[in-house]
Amino acid sequence: MNNKPEINMVIFDMAGTTVNENNVVYKSLQNAINNLGHNFSLDTVLLNGGGKEKLQAIKDILKPAYSSQEELKKDAQVAFEEFLKILKKAYTDLEVSTYEGTESLFKDLRSNHIKVVLNTGYNEKTATSLLDKLQWKEGETYDLLVTADDVQNSRPAPDMIFVAMEKMGIDDANKVAKIGDSIVDIEEGKSAGCGLTFGVTTGAQTASQLETGHPDYIIDSLLEIKNYISLKN
Repeated sequence: MNNKPEINMVIFDMAGTTVNENNVVYKSLQNAINNLGHNFSLDTVLLNGGGKEKLQAIKDILKPAYSSQEELKKDAQVAFEEFLKILKKAYTDLEVSTYEGTESLFKDLRSNHIKVVLNTGYNEKTATSLLDKLQWKEGETYDLLVTADDVQNSRPAPDMIFVAMEKMGIDDANKVAKIGDSIVDIEEGKSAGCGLTFGVTTGAQTASQLETGHPDYIIDSLLEIKNYISLKN
């Protein structure tokens, strides 16, 4: 028990990690891209776009199909604007839920004075619409939300984690844990120097795919992180 690291903040990805929205964002992304005349599978979209800022995700998914960078950028922008329209419509009737035990885990962490931060490759508007549907409130359910809108460089760059550390008053990345359902979540945590990185199998990518990011642990439920960090009560 005493060899568990001291963690002062846990940074959770949203969709596929804490928020179950049935991959509606990536299905919308797939539709927008394929409306250009492509035929990318959802698996390919999840593998190459999972966890990323969405314009960058589109570029990374489309990249193998283009020899011209100019055409790639042009079509990616078209697909991105189409994606936002499709997603807005999809969100009107979308029902979202959280994975079992997520809210109780947040309470346990916060009662142990461990900050709970949500970060996401979504823009702020998309992220807050999900949180509103769950009725999660900053300062009550979680401590801070950081989105792609808050940084110049999105995942796998560490910028969102550094923003969270600054706002939460934490200066030692060794005391920060990062958890997400995609390889770029893990890479983000490692590039920030986080003391622990977790891949969770509930969302975009499989355990074998997550393994390529070399997380400290791969878990099947968020509740498993309690096995790896020190909780006093």
